[in-house]
Amino acid sequence: MISRRRFVHGFTGAAFVLGAMRWNATRGAATTPVAVLSGTQFDLTIDELPVNYTGARRTAIAINGQVPGPTLRFREGDTVTIRVTNRLLTTTALHWHGLIVPADMDGVPGVSFAGIAPGTTFEYRFKVNQSGTYWYHAHARFQEQVGLYGSIVIDPRNSERHPAQREHVVLFSDWSDLDPEDIYRTLKLQSDYFNRGKRTAADFVRDARSQGLSAAVADRRAWGAMRMQPTDLADVSGYAYTYLTNGVTPDGNWTGTFAKGERVRLRLINGSAMSVFDVRIPDLKLTVVAADGQDIEPVTVDELRIAAGEVFDVLVEPQDDRAYTILAQSIDRSGYARGTLAPRTGMEAPIPALDPRPVLAMSDMGMAHGGGEHAHHGGGQMSPAQPTSPTVDMRAAQPRTNLDDPGPGLRNNGRRVLTYADLHTLGGPIDTREPGRELELRVTGHMERFIWSFDGRKFSEAPPIRFTYGERLRIALINDTMMTHPIHLHGMWSEVEDEAGKFLVRKHTVALQPGQQVRYAVTADALGRWAFHCHLLYHMEAGMFREVHVE
Repeated sequence: MISRRRFVHGFTGAAFVLGAMRWNATRGAATTPVAVLSGTQFDLTIDELPVNYTGARRTAIAINGQVPGPTLRFREGDTVTIRVTNRLLTTTALHWHGLIVPADMDGVPGVSFAGIAPGTTFEYRFKVNQSGTYWYHAHARFQEQVGLYGSIVIDPRNSERHPAQREHVVLFSDWSDLDPEDIYRTLKLQSDYFNRGKRTAADFVRDARSQGLSAAVADRRAWGAMRMQPTDLADVSGYAYTYLTNGVTPDGNWTGTFAKGERVRLRLINGSAMSVFDVRIPDLKLTVVAADGQDIEPVTVDELRIAAGEVFDVLVEPQDDRAYTILAQSIDRSGYARGTLAPRTGMEAPIPALDPRPVLAMSDMGMAHGGGEHAHHGGGQMSPAQPTSPTVDMRAAQPRTNLDDPGPGLRNNGRRVLTYADLHTLGGPIDTREPGRELELRVTGHMERFIWSFDGRKFSEAPPIRFTYGERLRIALINDTMMTHPIHLHGMWSEVEDEAGKFLVRKHTVALQPGQQVRYAVTADALGRWAFHCHLLYHMEAGMFREVHVE
């Protein structure tokens, strides 16, 4: 049996790769860093790879023998050719997350191309029309969950707006020794199986003392009627996951070096399948200079939340000759990824205690004063105010529109936390036209049945969303669920607006908090068929996916 600490922190550090990497005999951590490939011609091979993160040997899917795959370094304005050879027994594909490419180069099987069949090589070729930090990953069933992802750095045609003396890619991800098909099957059978932080009788006693008995009872009744748990912030928790930094477990202590007084750029990427991380470096301020690859007006914070698929570039300036911990705690506080900034490898800094597990309130669900709409299916009963779809178990009657809220678990924690209201992309919107129409989409789900959808319709039941080529439109997303959903539109930028309709920030992945509405403008300047989906992998596979046709 593997101890809980050993399971969460990792057996010996990084992946155990047979015949592919050198090993430190005392720690067992791989000494070969993630490869960096640069230029205009790239050859990538996808194959199975034996790994050992927790003391149990498992099989990952790797790129060029590494998890994560090599960092690809492009230059803005170049045309790149990427030849991908599939040595798996199943079809695979790579999607260039956040890159604006032709539809047939986007890498989504069944939408933009047929996929890469076993034993074949597919050639991606496109012009690089942007700069910044991005990433790439599989878009074939659950291959992303078992290692098929890597980072992309695109150097600008001219100099960096915010130059640094040193930089590091910091790619967070989640690994499980469980087969992802088994995880998915478990969630369908019991959606809260991995939630080991449910409220107990002791919690009720504490709430009754602090809030009063009647308020505590009313709160329990409200959540019971919805058949939901206010601590259910992540479908898959640290009970099943080991959280990685650049493919290294917390005990493996991935380290990025610096010289005292240097300005260091950290390219933070959430390449996880199902995790939202809250990132901070105790004793260092984070100056955020880019969001999803786009330069923003610099904003200095202590902490930021990064959802699956999101990317932030931050600058730090360590002034002391000491180590600093990079802490990325999961949103449900069930575990963490950890790395270190230090003058030399082998150094460590204290790891702070995890914050308390957040507990959602009815106000988080778009239900003012503890009221609002909710459906429940016990005994066939349903509130008459509710949607009639059996795939929807709640609806936010009064969704929040504020963007200055850091989200559950980060409010009033004594630290300055980044919010979307802080993000201002330099240069303004790419299109100054006022949107000609607005499309409202509700982000919906049934927690108990683990069905996820847009407007109560799973992908298998939904027609495509149609954009007219060249139009400027507004999408209003309303989160009718109790979970944070990072929504990713392929092929086009999502330009987030404030409550007054003013442009804020250009993103490729927009994170929706529970019970929140976010509006953004889109210019339909990319012909073809595109994917539009939640970037929580199991949510996407469970139905929160649509095709967008630009025609």
